[in-house]
Amino acid sequence: MKLDKESMDTIFEEARTHRYFEKGEIPDETLIRLYDLLKLAPTLANCQPGRFVFVKSPEAKKRLLPYVYDSNARKVDEAAVTVIVANDTKFYEYMPRLYPQANFLTMFSENEEFAKSAMISSGSMQGAYLIIAARALGLDCGPLGGFNNAAVDKEFFPDGRWKSNFLCNLGTGVKSKLHPREDRLKFEEACKIV
Repeated sequence: MKLDKESMDTIFEEARTHRYFEKGEIPDETLIRLYDLLKLAPTLANCQPGRFVFVKSPEAKKRLLPYVYDSNARKVDEAAVTVIVANDTKFYEYMPRLYPQANFLTMFSENEEFAKSAMISSGSMQGAYLIIAARALGLDCGPLGGFNNAAVDKEFFPDGRWKSNFLCNLGTGVKSKLHPREDRLKFEEACKIV
């Protein structure tokens, strides 16, 4: 079964990275539903290293804003919610529950390079699913880097276990402030069929 054109437009063809957001709220129930969708992302051995902090309250935004680069501060301030997309460096402690078929707890805990690679690739996959799920729920997204990861980690994850990857603003984007879509590489420039 394929998605219809309207659904494909919502998630891909017409979806844009928003830099301006209308004032508004996102109900907690929507954020819970968003997580329930993104947690279905494929991850290596179902390791699920992604962690998500939904920065929603004015108090939490005040904690985040000092560590966002000036060029991104307004975007974060305007968005209804800014998600700190992070990774749990000890994600493998959940492996006996998440993948009982094999002893990935030992495989990850005894091989730091393997664990780090799985954490980065699988956590980033979950972050991508966050964007897809948010768009499917009718939210506009503004994913961004441009912040001091170490300072955000110290502020929000003082025990050092979680590490930020990127931020993603959520809300209702101001479509009139979108600039024309930037060029994309053609298939033959970015792909090979072998």
